[in-house]
Amino acid sequence: MSVDDPGGPPVPDEPSDAEPGTDPGGRPRDAAFDGGSGADTGNDTGSGPDTDPDGDPDADGVTETGEHPLALRLEQLILGAPRRYTPFQAARTAGVSMDLASRFWRAMGFADIGQAKALTEADVLALRRLAGLVEAGLLSESMAIQVARSTGQTTARLADWQTDSFLEGLTEPPEPGMTRAEVAYPLVELLLPELEEFLIYVWRRQVAAATSRVVQSDDEEAVDRRLAVGFADLVGFTRLTRRLEEEELGELVEAFETTAADQVAAYGGRLIKTLGDEVLFVADDPGTASEIGIRLIETMTGDETMPALRVGMAFGTVTTRMGDVFGTTVNLASRLTSIAPRDAVLVDGDFAEALGEAGDAPLSEADVDAGDSEKYRFALQPMWRRPVRGLGVVEPWLLTRRP
Repeated sequence: MSVDDPGGPPVPDEPSDAEPGTDPGGRPRDAAFDGGSGADTGNDTGSGPDTDPDGDPDADGVTETGEHPLALRLEQLILGAPRRYTPFQAARTAGVSMDLASRFWRAMGFADIGQAKALTEADVLALRRLAGLVEAGLLSESMAIQVARSTGQTTARLADWQTDSFLEGLTEPPEPGMTRAEVAYPLVELLLPELEEFLIYVWRRQVAAATSRVVQSDDEEAVDRRLAVGFADLVGFTRLTRRLEEEELGELVEAFETTAADQVAAYGGRLIKTLGDEVLFVADDPGTASEIGIRLIETMTGDETMPALRVGMAFGTVTTRMGDVFGTTVNLASRLTSIAPRDAVLVDGDFAEALGEAGDAPLSEADVDAGDSEKYRFALQPMWRRPVRGLGVVEPWLLTRRP
């Protein structure tokens, strides 16, 4: 365990500087978290609780530490507390070794900050909570690192999107002479608590849905599960990037991602990630995935502003990790997408067979009686067998909706 011995000397309420080069246990400190520069050197980007955290701005409106005063005010508003601790002081106050604290900090996606006094009570509490989960045996140390990393990566993307797209559009100065920075502070002050509550609500909903899927599956499928995996890819996107203006291209990508996300969610799938001109989604069964794939084609075809779309799907064992999916099934779905005709859906043999077993589509139209045609939702047409890079020879099937 990397948590300091609780039987040692008590940690003071106001952390003091420590012997340079060591953590609270006398061990060398990790340089990534604290810069390896000894204890608090006085070159803080902030200051203690008894001094002005912003510093004095110079003629250019920048503090002695090179930071904009408004940026520091916004940080304190968002974090809810002033800067108080160096990394060493935060780790000591949390009762966590510098080694573990630095690994948590990196895993959450934060840059090295040297020995700046830039951390708050919330940082101390976060370290204490993660270390407490390890100490209580609820999480292994490696799992706690994964929790920090997955949370950091997910929220970093959300924060970037909200700042770049959402806040940027709302902070246009309402009056001549006002700067965007002057509008940002009161706007963040109003939006922050509402967005925080909404984030927690959505997260709880997602955890409830994910937990339900896990408890309803077999124990053997908890990590390696059989899922239908699909890719949807815009045709000719590279040519579009050369022809469209940046703003037009951004609007196209946003419209595609929004439409794809809505269709995937509406019909019971889960959007794994978006890659600009491509989306990756999964579904628990091929019937659900088929509806999503065909709906995507139908929706995009009806939009004259959208380029053609192609979809590839495969069914099989998938490894899930940190919200992503891996394995041969995922690779096969990607390869099928690359060879799919425009505005068409290709699936692999296992996918087609599973549709047939579920009664969603016949494997051979010759076996369909005239009176039984309406009981099938989809039609399957075998295509030419062909070699697929890295996966050998496969027989794709063209999936369509029955008229």
